Amino acid sequence: MAELDSEEFMSDFQALIECESFTGDPEALARSAHLISRIGTGLLGSAPRIIETDARPHLLWRFGSGPRKAVLIGHHDTVWPTGTLQSFPFSVAEGVVRGPGADDMKGGLLIALHALAGLRARRGDLDGVSVLITADEELGSPGSRRIIEDEARGAKAALVFESGAPDGAVKIARKGVAIYSLEVTGRAAHAGVEPEKGINSTLEVANQVVRIAALHDPAVGTSVVPTVMRSGSTTNTVPAEASVGIDSRAATVAEQIRIDEILTSLTPTVAGAKVEVRGGINRAPLEQKMAMGLYARAQRLASALGHPPLRSVAVGGGSDGNFTAGVGTPTLDGLGTVGGGSHARNEHALQLWIPRRVELTQALVGELLAED
Repeated sequence: MAELDSEEFMSDFQALIECESFTGDPEALARSAHLISRIGTGLLGSAPRIIETDARPHLLWRFGSGPRKAVLIGHHDTVWPTGTLQSFPFSVAEGVVRGPGADDMKGGLLIALHALAGLRARRGDLDGVSVLITADEELGSPGSRRIIEDEARGAKAALVFESGAPDGAVKIARKGVAIYSLEVTGRAAHAGVEPEKGINSTLEVANQVVRIAALHDPAVGTSVVPTVMRSGSTTNTVPAEASVGIDSRAATVAEQIRIDEILTSLTPTVAGAKVEVRGGINRAPLEQKMAMGLYARAQRLASALGHPPLRSVAVGGGSDGNFTAGVGTPTLDGLGTVGGGSHARNEHALQLWIPRRVELTQALVGELLAED
């Protein structure tokens, strides 16, 4: 394996963290994309294609014109509002790197880019590799989803550089995500004078919440959670409108579809009320079966490199790996930094794991490129 230049890596890491990239700030995202383009061009020998959707810049490196053997996926947007750096600056102390985006996922981007730089130096080319770094993952990837799916479709492997588990485990399964809003229409009336003339949307939405909550089944990995609820206007008025948000997650495609069919066919319980369910499936699950081949390969390579035994974990949150698996591409997630605290003030990455992840990525991509 080509040896990592740790000093260069840490210089790039500081620069990326100090270049804020809040997902809701297009100007910050443009600055971040420019910096990543400059770093990546220096490491990979060519500039990326910049693809904009909704004023958000996504970066795509595509080496060679043939079928994709490895597609490396990451995102440069963060949840941290512009200005956070003033109270949560970049720092390194006792092998711990801190700062907004350190673990989610600026360190992961650099692991991918530096690993490929070393592989390019050894092989002379990266034909068959794509690197896609998006700018809207924290929003659910509304503008980049099609780009991700198109680049991953038919590829031999998708490698996702979200952070690993605190013990270095990679992520072999993620639940699918679906978001809904149930809207109830009733009829207003004076609650004290003639309530019988009203159609009570509060009563209807309450009945629906009980139905919805009954779908929750942790035993099979399904969560169906009624969340934000709104109803009525004044205490002396039969409420004419109500709504409740629903967050649903499932471990398998079949279970996600089953829940979707139930939610979208809910019917009123109060005479005269109308119910409408909006929204739907956002991300299909990254099912474990889509990761196991790559995980076994990664375990073998990690052992050959002298790394600690590579473990795995299944998680509830979604990533762009859900999209790559959803188009049938074998997907391994969690290849980025090892640390913790994503989206929180204790966000951090451990320096100890950075060279290990770079080495593992080089080995994985190198083996995939060597195969017919």
